[in-house]
Amino acid sequence: MPPHVLILGGTTEARELAATLAARPGVRVTTSLAGRVSTPAAPDGDIRIGGFGGAEGLAAWLREHRVDQLVDATHPFATAITANAAQAAAATGIPSLVLRRPGWSMLPGERRHEAASLTDAAALLPPLGRRVFLTTGRLGLAAFAHLTDRHFLVRSVEPPVPPLPPDLEVLLARGPFTVEDETALLRRHRIDVLVTKDSGGAATAAKLTAARNLGLPVLLVRRPPLPDGVTAVPDVPTALARLGLGRR
Repeated sequence: MPPHVLILGGTTEARELAATLAARPGVRVTTSLAGRVSTPAAPDGDIRIGGFGGAEGLAAWLREHRVDQLVDATHPFATAITANAAQAAAATGIPSLVLRRPGWSMLPGERRHEAASLTDAAALLPPLGRRVFLTTGRLGLAAFAHLTDRHFLVRSVEPPVPPLPPDLEVLLARGPFTVEDETALLRRHRIDVLVTKDSGGAATAAKLTAARNLGLPVLLVRRPPLPDGVTAVPDVPTALARLGLGRR
């Protein structure tokens, strides 16, 4: 049987890794997507949609499908699946790694404020501005729903999920975005403050540069810590080297 790699995907790095592995003769790659986006960008190789049923369900799937290596390449804020992956790998003894792009470094001149969570960000937000560009994802807006005296511009790939702030404008768009695009958007909507998660990567970093260029404060939600005993690799070449499936 060819070696079987399961990638818990949804990120640019997951698609890049899947494409590299799928091009290798004698390697089988399956990417699992959560199914929260109705039209996800399809990776190369086999695709699985939907949850596993927690750590036990994932462990059962790994055994049933004879997975040899597990790669968690989910979003840095996908804490539940990362915890489940760590538990499933420990339960099955299957080698695993976490692929996480580095977080965003502070730019010179950036007016950055940091929050430990979305709830913390909502508490820190009021003194920073009244017109808010909120790019924390469509599933976490309930943390800001009680802020009735702020105007929120929300951008997401699909419509956000209630409860929502009452004064809300939604932009449906998928990156990457240029600095010019982001600068024009911030000016057009008269934004006072940017609120975002520390997702890292180049695809959505332009908004930070645009905010800095306009002198706007940035309220950044820090990444949650990885489970105990779990470390991350920063890029696809390092992941390939760890998997033992580098360039041949």
